Amino acid sequence: MRDFFESVRFKILLAVTALLIGVMIHSATTGGFASGGEYIIGVIFDPLKKLSAGISQNISTSLDMVINAERYYNENKQLREQLNAMYNRMIDYDELMEENGDLRSMLALSEEYDSYAFSPPCSVIARTTNDPYASFTVDKGSDSGIEPGDPVITMNGIVGVCFDVTPGTCKVRTLYSPKTSMGAYTVRTKATGIVSGGYEAASGGRIRMNYIPKDSDVVPGDIVVTSGSSNFPAGQLIGVVESVAIEDSGLSRYAVIIPVEDPKVLTGVFVVTDYQLDEATAVKIGESDDRS
Repeated sequence: MRDFFESVRFKILLAVTALLIGVMIHSATTGGFASGGEYIIGVIFDPLKKLSAGISQNISTSLDMVINAERYYNENKQLREQLNAMYNRMIDYDELMEENGDLRSMLALSEEYDSYAFSPPCSVIARTTNDPYASFTVDKGSDSGIEPGDPVITMNGIVGVCFDVTPGTCKVRTLYSPKTSMGAYTVRTKATGIVSGGYEAASGGRIRMNYIPKDSDVVPGDIVVTSGSSNFPAGQLIGVVESVAIEDSGLSRYAVIIPVEDPKVLTGVFVVTDYQLDEATAVKIGESDDRS
């Protein structure tokens, strides 16, 4: 018997008995045994209930995914189609707004230059790789009435000239190129010169106005426009004078010009397919009023 009272089994029994007595005392002081019993049951079984509920929820979710997999797939497919349709409508809207903007610009140009004939609005579709003079390709060509040598402009001013024309595309040689040159003058004092590009100037995003008479009044900030020829219409804005210096020969001056347009960032242009020279320009260059 003494061994029993000293055994682990007796100690466990004693602990359980003490626990039950404590529960009974708690029940008596709180108004009944039922409350204490419910408390014990809650302490023991609430975690099991929560575990069971979690397992049940996971099983239910898994079964739902298996049973309704086809329905969910079809719903997701339908949602993707609706989303794609919405994206396409947004793209169409953006393209329509851009096209409307181009048409409004073309209308404004036509009203401002009523003696000009224009191609449809042209979008830049490619830029010539590793070209220091930033030539680019547009999506209109001879099918739109464009020919080599036609001037390229924007709402702001002159950009360059067309070359290498195909039925559906056209390459544009910009003002940065040494192959592009045009007569020009300053609006303020009518000082004349020849605007052309070059590697050194183009590397800094600039062009030059050369052969300015040495005694001409040209200062930074002067506006430079085309003087007109059979290749370039008169009065098109070229850019603004940044600096002025004397040529190495000492016989004339030159001006560094910031072009009105940066061809490296242009997305759209207009090609002048025909125009009439004004009378003064026609007399100056010895041509008739109609462009030949």
